[in-house]
Amino acid sequence: TLSVFTVTSKSMTVQWSGHSGASSYKITATPKNSPERPVFAQFSGNTVMGSVNSLSPNTVYTMQLEAMDPDVPTIDQAYSKNSDSITVEFAQVSGATSYILRAESKTGDFFFETPAAQSPGTVVGLQPYTDYTLSVMSVNSGGRSQPSYPIEARTVVAPKMNTSSPSNDSILVTWHPVEHAIRYTLIMIREGSSTRLIVNTTDTWVTFDNLDPGISYCIKGMAWDAEGRIGDDLTVCQITIAVYWMTVQGANSYLVLASNGQSCNTSDSYCFISPQECGQNHSVTVTAYNDAGPSSPSQSVGYITPCPPENIWVEEPTAGNCSVVWEEVPLVEYYVAFIKRDDGTEKSCNTTKTTCQFFCMCGYTYLTSVFPYNQAGTSLFADVRNYTTPCCPQDVTVNLVSTETLEVMWSPVKGAELYETTAAQTNSVLHCNDTSPVCALSDLTCNSLYSVTVTPCSELRGCNHTCTPHRQETPCAPEILNMTQTTNSTYKVLISTPNSPNTNYTISATGRYDRHTCQSRNNSCELTQLPCGTIYEVTAVASTAVGKSLPGYSKTLE
Repeated sequence: TLSVFTVTSKSMTVQWSGHSGASSYKITATPKNSPERPVFAQFSGNTVMGSVNSLSPNTVYTMQLEAMDPDVPTIDQAYSKNSDSITVEFAQVSGATSYILRAESKTGDFFFETPAAQSPGTVVGLQPYTDYTLSVMSVNSGGRSQPSYPIEARTVVAPKMNTSSPSNDSILVTWHPVEHAIRYTLIMIREGSSTRLIVNTTDTWVTFDNLDPGISYCIKGMAWDAEGRIGDDLTVCQITIAVYWMTVQGANSYLVLASNGQSCNTSDSYCFISPQECGQNHSVTVTAYNDAGPSSPSQSVGYITPCPPENIWVEEPTAGNCSVVWEEVPLVEYYVAFIKRDDGTEKSCNTTKTTCQFFCMCGYTYLTSVFPYNQAGTSLFADVRNYTTPCCPQDVTVNLVSTETLEVMWSPVKGAELYETTAAQTNSVLHCNDTSPVCALSDLTCNSLYSVTVTPCSELRGCNHTCTPHRQETPCAPEILNMTQTTNSTYKVLISTPNSPNTNYTISATGRYDRHTCQSRNNSCELTQLPCGTIYEVTAVASTAVGKSLPGYSKTLE
């Protein structure tokens, strides 16, 4: 049941009795004289009172209340490829404009919801090897459905590796035991080659032998859990430093001594030492030996192993066109950047610049890392940066609900936690900053063209400023200035013309049993065949290329 609670000149507040099973309520206010211009408002299923705003004064409205409940989707499967996320595949339902994924920990101390444009969707911000209960809700103009039948899934595990080079042709990889991991997979990639060496082990260390001295190798490490699922991969790189010298007459062997305490003995004209801390200025000397003893040490030669960039970030000047950018590191000859998407897709690039371009799709998380190289090798580790671009809404609708208000609606999108809505003609003043996919732009000026932009944002990853603006004109409602009788059944109606010259004006006379109209491009038109002794409500509406204005104030004609 529905009843009117209170009324103002521009709003109407109604109250109703709740309906069991309703996820939301929709109120429609339809002006009696202009049934083609209804005004909507929507409320959650827990609400029993609400207001419809931006109404026209002195106008009779028909109020309608609807209880809404979208179809409930079903989950096909849920799986984890990264230790901090779970991907959910579900059957999409008809009438849904978007979906909401819900994740709850089995212990009850975690609850999180994130929008998804379609199947599959990914929930991020989770803990490694943790059980979660997941459900999906469909969303449309009526609100959200009830949650789907839940499904349980567990996030995967992730190792953290350390590398060293105990000899000139070997690399040792070690890591701490990963809880709940039953085995590990290591993949080694040689610099400048696409060949991969794969090793599976249950130990917490692996030695790669018979390597080429002075060459950089990158190793990816992954852990498997008891369910046979593979987790995150972490990339580390290692190189041995080669020291060369000219042989001297009478020498049987040579001793290379580094300032960091490392050394090597050889009878050749070269040997290898492993780099230690990055950014440290070290030096090496060579001493020749024979049966008579050592020579004087050679003049020292310095070397510096490069450190990884401290600041790495991702720029997206246009949608889908991303670049990972970093600060320049001194004494670097070139960089290798790794970009991995949360679905496992990878890309790498070698460059002498401080940027690397890649194609980025909205809603996905990208893990980026950069390794610098010089003659002394590469850094032993690199910081990993996450980047996610919230998707731009593709179904933005902008409707005129009054002469001074635009209603903007859209479907929730993947990766967005809240939305900012601005209008360019208002000096980009922020009108809405909310999680709801609807915004009312009020206090606007009629007969103006507004450029409306909906910007999706994430608290951790910022806002996507590449979304396309939507243009909407706001025609002014004409005012009835005078009505003059010219014959027994004809009245000439004089109106104001506040809009551009290409505006059509429709004047309507609505009685109890009939309705009469006339149209004009100037400031007057004639209503004909009006029977005497009848009362009419007369209104005027302006029509432009972008749509109609709201009706102006009505006047009574008897």
